[in-house]
Amino acid sequence: MSKVCPITNKGPLSGNNRSHSMRATRTRWNVNLQKYTVVINGKKCTIRMSARAHRALMKSEKKAD
Repeated sequence: MSKVCPITNKGPLSGNNRSHSMRATRTRWNVNLQKYTVVINGKKCTIRMSARAHRALMKSEKKAD
């Protein structure tokens, strides 16, 4: 299963964990993907999208009202 948001195309970021002694070990920060039910073309679909994308969709939906 992909760790990429289909709406924003945001994927995981990588970097270093730093200990107190400044040793570097690689780490990965994944996108906060959640399952949401969204209406697309009049049909309900379950989509795994990031929480940030869902929040933006809900805000734009409220603004349209």
